[in-house]
Order: sequence, then structure tokens, then C-alpha cells
Amino acid sequence: MSRRPVIGITSYVEPAGWAVWRDVPAALVPHAYVRAVTAAGGRAVVLPPDDADADVLRVLDGLLLAGGADVGPERYGAPPDPRTESRPDRDAGELALLTAALAADLPVLGVCRGMQLLAVAYGGALHQHLPDVVGHDGHRPGPGVYGSHPVRFSAGSLAGAVMAGVDRVNSYHHQGVADPGGLAVTGWADDGVVEAVEDPARRFLLGVQWHPENDADPRPVAALVRAAAGAGTPGGTAPPDPRERPTRRRPPVASG
Repeated sequence: MSRRPVIGITSYVEPAGWAVWRDVPAALVPHAYVRAVTAAGGRAVVLPPDDADADVLRVLDGLLLAGGADVGPERYGAPPDPRTESRPDRDAGELALLTAALAADLPVLGVCRGMQLLAVAYGGALHQHLPDVVGHDGHRPGPGVYGSHPVRFSAGSLAGAVMAGVDRVNSYHHQGVADPGGLAVTGWADDGVVEAVEDPARRFLLGVQWHPENDADPRPVAALVRAAAGAGTPGGTAPPDPRERPTRRRPPVASG
């Protein structure tokens, strides 16, 4: 029997409660991520923040950068907005993993915060509070309340292939990509907010601003598992020969 592809999912460190325990610091991730990976045929492994090394990648077939708190603005050279809530331990640990994953050309999917982290790693920058840019709260209507909005994707892109036929996605974020750095922007909301980024020079690197793990159509997670299993692109073709990949416009750099 063939082995399921192992997908590492980065985790939160937040106060949590269970049984008789309350407000205990815990490394956790919403089970929706695990469920989506499992449903796609993968084996999920939760990765707590750890910037000592990236050796765990030796046993992973793919990396899923989960959502959560804001990326620290010092990572892209900006002063902090009072409304920014960052987690330096996550930034350090995830950028270490991402840098090593890029060096190994490991398939990577970034979700929400994860997409923003991809942009920062590729030399880009973020809007720290989207309502100041777009003039509305539709991307995060309220605490714990998901929004929904139209979306469009570039023809011929990885995002367009993965999300073929989809014209609406969920939304829960107050930050967004201002500068994608060396990544290609391939998805947009109706108000112009960046919804998908990718690096076509890599085997599989995709960032999505919405939460496919909470969607009835979690195709980005399934595409990551397929790539991790060596099944090629969403269209079923083989991955390109790495010797023939074009040079990126701006190389990824993990700052700090």
C-alpha cells in the first residue's frame, strides 16, 4: 500500500481550554485544516512554532501555512499599526520552515495569514488594516463572522486551474497584500484586494486569502496534497523539470 503524503500544518500558540483546564497555552490548529488534508488523501502533522531548525521538512511532502494572527510589520520594514496583533514566535518559526521549503522546492500552500507570509518572504509588504484602504469591513464583517465576495482568477494560472468555475469565496481578514514581491498575483476580489498569489517557477507554490478549509470546496488543499504526492498540476500533467524553470524576478528572503 502506498504511503499517504505527509502535510505539515503550522499551528497557533494561544490560550485554550479543555476538560478541567482553562487558559492553558497550547499549540493548536483548527481541525478543519486536518480534516481537509485527510479528506484529500494526506496525513496531517501539526507543527508548533520552532525556529531552531527546519529539519522536520525531511519527513514532509508538503507544507500548509495556516491562518491566524498578523505577520509582524518589522518583517517588511513598516512601523506597527495600533490594530496589528502579531505573533513573533510564529513569524520566526514559519519563515524558517518556508525558507527551507523553498530551497527544497517542497509544495507549499499559504492560507490567509499564510498567503501574506509568502508575500513577505518574497520581498513584499502588507496593508495592515484593509478598511483604511478599501473603505469597508466586508473582508471581516465582525468577530468570528465570515464575509463573502466575488473573486476572479487569471486565465492559465495555477489559481485559475485549481478554482475553475469558482466566482465567490469566503473572507475573514483585516490585513492584505499590498506588494506581492516576487510573486505573481493571480486572483482578486471585486474591490481589488489580492486573493491569490503564486510562483509559476516552482513545482507548487500557491497562496489564497480566503479559508478553503472552511469551504465546501477545499480544492486548494486537495491540490497541495496532489502535488505532494507527485501527481502534478490540477490538470494532471507532470511537474516541470527543475532545470528548465525560469529565474524569479525577485528571490524570496526571510528577514529577521
